[in-house]
Amino acid sequence: MIQLLSNVSLAERAYRIRRNALRMGEVQGQGYIAQALGIADVLAVSYFHALRYNAEDPHWEERDRFLLSIGHYAIALYAALIEAGVIPEAELETYGSDDSRLPMSGMASYTPGMEITGGSLGHGLGIAVGFALGLKRKNSNAFIYNLLSDGELNEGSTWEAAMGASHWQLDNLIAIVDINGQQADGPSAAMTSREPQVARWESFGWYTQRVDGNNIEALTEVFDRARRYEGKKPRMIICDTKMAKGVQFLEDREMNHFLRVDADEWQKALEILDAGRPA
Repeated sequence: MIQLLSNVSLAERAYRIRRNALRMGEVQGQGYIAQALGIADVLAVSYFHALRYNAEDPHWEERDRFLLSIGHYAIALYAALIEAGVIPEAELETYGSDDSRLPMSGMASYTPGMEITGGSLGHGLGIAVGFALGLKRKNSNAFIYNLLSDGELNEGSTWEAAMGASHWQLDNLIAIVDINGQQADGPSAAMTSREPQVARWESFGWYTQRVDGNNIEALTEVFDRARRYEGKKPRMIICDTKMAKGVQFLEDREMNHFLRVDADEWQKALEILDAGRPA
């Protein structure tokens, strides 16, 4: 009933997640591909190291729940769910199409493994608190993992949820913030100063770690510590990621919230990614 360890390395899983995302982006000629490439290592560690789930039964009651607060990161989560076997790979070609189970913004009613609809940003952590509190009252051993963006730290609702999680001692809640430095209105640091991140979350009563979100070995260590931590506190993992990670010419491009990729660049990106495939 639990995702099983295999001989496939986490680096290979991250490569495949990136490749799935690029293939979906090519289908529509667009997508939040820079974010998908940047968060792929975090998703690989989440789905192939940390989470308990049953690919054949996405509603298995004892599963850990992965809540995607950032609805426009759906392309990244679909890529991980395809790699995990929750969604058939053949559906990749339907991304963003009419009647597809893979809409361009994630919706729980459409997609197996998509636990919540993450449209309006800033609500994900509050929903995660509700999930975690509900599981506590059911005496469940399952964990809630909640991925949110640095831009969502501008929202008061996020900090209200942070206070609630601490108040209810939700030690079954592991939040993950993707610090990639960009949001819709521009560079995140220009919108609202949020440093020092670790001290702020600790002041709200969270067990907090910060990590290079593109270093798989470091990620596995902090994910393990978060799960094993024995204090009655919610857990926060702050991940510094590089947008477009793994495709150098996209990494080098002037970055913004939505990275445009020309029609002839999707195949070029796939070729570069393939050339750097883990041995």
